[in-house]
Amino acid sequence: MARSVRPWLAGIKSTVAAAILLTLLASPAAASTGGAGTAAADPPPPGSPSGAPAAEPPSAGVLSLLSARTSPRRSFFYGVRNPSLRFEIESTQAQNDLQIDVVDSAGEVVRSFYRNDVAPHAPLTIRWDGTTAEGRPARNGRYSFRIGVQGASASLARLAGDSSEPPSLGFALYDYAFPVLGPHSFGGPANRFGAPRAGHTHQGQDILAPCGAAEVAARGGTVQYAGYEANAGNYVVIDGKGTGFDFMYAHLAEPSPLKAGDPVRTGQPIGVVGETGDAVGCHLHFEIWTAPGWYEGGSPIDPLPYLEKWDRYS
Repeated sequence: MARSVRPWLAGIKSTVAAAILLTLLASPAAASTGGAGTAAADPPPPGSPSGAPAAEPPSAGVLSLLSARTSPRRSFFYGVRNPSLRFEIESTQAQNDLQIDVVDSAGEVVRSFYRNDVAPHAPLTIRWDGTTAEGRPARNGRYSFRIGVQGASASLARLAGDSSEPPSLGFALYDYAFPVLGPHSFGGPANRFGAPRAGHTHQGQDILAPCGAAEVAARGGTVQYAGYEANAGNYVVIDGKGTGFDFMYAHLAEPSPLKAGDPVRTGQPIGVVGETGDAVGCHLHFEIWTAPGWYEGGSPIDPLPYLEKWDRYS
């Protein structure tokens, strides 16, 4: 329940916090955000190029899939790991012009990838960066990859030995991650946005959680501030990628190893819940600020409706 005041701008490094963060990245909790095995601030592999349809009329044999796998099953926009499809085809033809679509739950195509002259038994990987064909972030929801022949939507590849249906290659994509992993609550009226404080009102929402619970970035972007302030304790502020919002996380148990200018991915661990600064009990004090940003002319808004939405699918 920190009072939000302009903090020191100097970043504070901590080898202890770095060790904690790297441990979190390798933990099952980090795996639930699609972040397992990725070092702090490392970018994920880029999304695959779309490619272009074959210059000549597309050609392909009778297709089947030797293997097909989608991972992870849950991803976040600008996240640690992009949705990825790895597959191999069998075909009656030596070269095949393929179209790999990302389709939403209604069956509508949101993005297509073209691969020409694909040989049987040659592994292929497609990574989707979560953007539509128009370059906009895709909506929250269920999606799946669909593999077929270019220009022949009815000719979908099926698993070898199973001619009934295409394989299930579904996954979920979300635009935000809930910022605390594990058990938590939103407390009572005193923990809400706008609750009275001495000489001001509460500018965020408290998320009560056990000391040491993992905290992740609700939205990736760039670290704007990181350091310590008497009221906020150890804190991080992230300028959210493509949102116009800044997100502030206060009372971390240790200084975050992240520093101003570092890239952060949605769902990436950024620290652990603590009670540093002017805190009563372990919790994350979470703020959302409108453009142009946190103490840069923006204003705090009530985070609770957003947090409740993110909590429902986390």
